[in-house]
Amino acid sequence: MRRFQTQFSLLISVLILSGFSGCISDEVIFGDNDHGIPGGLVMACLDSSKYTELVIEVDFESGYQPKSSSTDLLKQRLEEVCDKPDGVTITFTETVFGNQGTWTDDDVRSYGWEHKENQPQTSSTLHWQIIFPSGKYSEDSVLGVAVDASTIAIFGDSVEEAKGPIFGRPSAEEVEKSVIVHEVGHLLGLVNIVYESLYDHEDADHPNHSNNEDSVMYWAIESTSIGSIISGELPDEFDEWDLQDMKDMKTGKVEVNYQLWTP
Repeated sequence: MRRFQTQFSLLISVLILSGFSGCISDEVIFGDNDHGIPGGLVMACLDSSKYTELVIEVDFESGYQPKSSSTDLLKQRLEEVCDKPDGVTITFTETVFGNQGTWTDDDVRSYGWEHKENQPQTSSTLHWQIIFPSGKYSEDSVLGVAVDASTIAIFGDSVEEAKGPIFGRPSAEEVEKSVIVHEVGHLLGLVNIVYESLYDHEDADHPNHSNNEDSVMYWAIESTSIGSIISGELPDEFDEWDLQDMKDMKTGKVEVNYQLWTP
């Protein structure tokens, strides 16, 4: 198992994510939301009987385009778990969101949907969107957030600040790679958002996140505390339990709820 050496103070107290705060909010899970909740299109991703292609729409403001290494890695991770015979494609559009100040879940949802080029469920293509805006989330320790079944945001200013304090390790690029896969993992329903795992790998203090520091779904990945890790590689892949959860969802071994589409 990969081990991380951390500073004595991991700044955990700064980033405690109570319930669904930050990465996934109470209003997203429990409120009325025509756009579904994170994980609401996981079956559309895992199954190919209706949607044979997955397109990831990346909308970014000037100066905030993600690194190609991050999006290349994301494409690889999605190809590993999503059944899409016509492939996974990532498109890039520079835009101006026009939001001033910090971002809330409602802001991400509103500006995201305003700039979507396609509805999530279009013919035989599934569309997910990642926005990279200027500015920070309202909880400035949060690096990314999933707000509905097809929309996430990554906050580049916070990602830059999250890089390691010693020798710049992990780098902002390494942080971005982990965070982008982590947030898309929530669109895949991880951990226990739209299902109940048969395996005990959800962190008791950080719901919908892994308790395994080798998983990209580890709870600290989405927060600025990630920059406290000063040696060892940051996790950027799903662990065996994450993968098993997705397999169990696909095969019907576990019940999957809150779906906008089912096979």
